[in-house]
Amino acid sequence: MSTHDVHRNPLSPTPRTTLTRSKERGATDRAALDAVLDAGLVCHLGVLLGGSPVALPTIYGRLGDTLYLHGSTGAGNLRAAIDTDISLTVTHVDGLVYARSAMHFSMNYRSAVIRGRAVLVTDEAERDNALRVIVEHAAPGAWDRVRPPNRKEMAATMVLALDLAEASVKMRSGGPNDDAGDIETGGVWAGVLPLRQVWGEPIPADNLEPGIDAPADVVARLTPVAVPVS
Repeated sequence: MSTHDVHRNPLSPTPRTTLTRSKERGATDRAALDAVLDAGLVCHLGVLLGGSPVALPTIYGRLGDTLYLHGSTGAGNLRAAIDTDISLTVTHVDGLVYARSAMHFSMNYRSAVIRGRAVLVTDEAERDNALRVIVEHAAPGAWDRVRPPNRKEMAATMVLALDLAEASVKMRSGGPNDDAGDIETGGVWAGVLPLRQVWGEPIPADNLEPGIDAPADVVARLTPVAVPVS
């Protein structure tokens, strides 16, 4: 499939992405994959580098059925990913599940695993658009406000495209799955400690000239601070 094609494919796990444990936590809706990817900021790219496996944090962006990665042309992990099988994961931790027994402690989470072959993007128009997609994924509204990459910067940048056809999604939510005997015994607190990621107040650069405020698209991302109820 061309990386220009944004046709929506269904989420159809292959033997490599079919869940073998806790299958009830798997998601079959393709929208679930999009939601996990679109909510994340960093993926872990798993490759063989020098004959040994390594998983490195990498920024990304999604356009339809294609996930884009970028980095320096000197990045060994990206060079190792070209035209070979790779694994890419995105995980969100939503809470820690406290149980009445040590074996039933767990986490609430959303995760996605993508398998496939990354393709080096050489078409200049697609490379430009891929970088826009990546920047806009991390910082919505920024691309049109800042200077675009120049020729020298583009020459030093590698862009890879990964088809999302082979993927799986797994999630957990809710409270602890304690044994009936532990529940009847009682005396131990059980429940969920939610975890959330928040955006704080913008910190201007030390060399920012006076009179320039944070743009609206930055301010709009701030997480509202809860006001205690007296």
